[in-house]
Amino acid sequence: MAAMSKSERAYRLIRERIDSGRYVPGFRLVLAPIAAELDMSVVPVREAIRRLEAEGLVTFELNVGAQVALIQETEYLTTMQTLALVEGYATALAAPAITADHLLRAASVNARMRESLEHFDPQRFTELNLEFHSVLFEVCPNPHILDLVHRGWNRMKVLRNSSFSFVPGRARESVEEHDRLLELLGRKAPVEEIEAAARQHRLATLDAVMHHAEEQRQIEKVPAA
Repeated sequence: MAAMSKSERAYRLIRERIDSGRYVPGFRLVLAPIAAELDMSVVPVREAIRRLEAEGLVTFELNVGAQVALIQETEYLTTMQTLALVEGYATALAAPAITADHLLRAASVNARMRESLEHFDPQRFTELNLEFHSVLFEVCPNPHILDLVHRGWNRMKVLRNSSFSFVPGRARESVEEHDRLLELLGRKAPVEEIEAAARQHRLATLDAVMHHAEEQRQIEKVPAA
């Protein structure tokens, strides 16, 4: 197997840190420290950053330099609103077909999510979150609704966002809401109640992220002492 190029090594390091939330949106990517960490010149690091820029993960601004791309707030808002609607409806449609085995599998995933809170990794938590919801919505009998749900989740991946990177406190609330959703499904609650709970669960995460973004804007307006 051919040795990994220096540019590829730099790319993978930066990409992993962006995906994990270690390099948050707006984080400045200074070439020299990254090159020193990898024991290489700045040239392959610059090549890696250009590749990430082409993928939309990094932006370059005059007098600022390279930085992790900021969340496209409007796109995030509209994607999450749409996902709340279609995922809520898909879960409601799936409810009659959800068996005790589905509930056990979903509960097992949620237990892993709860355990992960002690040593929180937002990227891993997001993966488990998708696994949890997939158990519930994958039995949706309407393939067109299911396709819209998949599109929504895929769009979130393109946005490169783990919401829990910005609002880690939301993770515990999310796990508790999962318990509530499983309780509703387990007792065969009215589908309208299940749909509303699933939809509000998604919107609560959206509200938390948007509130965080507004708080950050207010902080940036405060002049330095």
